[in-house]
Amino acid sequence: MALLTQQPVARSGLTPTYSAAAASTTVTTGDRSFLHVKNTNGSSMTVTVTATAQVDGQPVSDLVVTVPATAGDKMIGPLTSKLFASAADGVSASITYSSTTNVTVASLTI
Repeated sequence: MALLTQQPVARSGLTPTYSAAAASTTVTTGDRSFLHVKNTNGSSMTVTVTATAQVDGQPVSDLVVTVPATAGDKMIGPLTSKLFASAADGVSASITYSSTTNVTVASLTI
């Protein structure tokens, strides 16, 4: 899984750089971390952020977001460490995509 470079949004503005979605990626978690997903495919697709937290010993459900077809555009987050940080490194969240054709993503922090 490749770690997407997190891009800071500044008061002066940000023109984000988007990467083609891979079957799975990781992003840096944090209270101000977001994932921006654009889908120009003819079909909707889903983005799944793997939850790692537990409440009273019960796992928290994964975050599943549907991105509409053709001009789909979703900001997902915040991707907090408390809910999504990997047990392996305590920082990154695992992201999977139901489709990667004509899907681009950017990891952002505000």
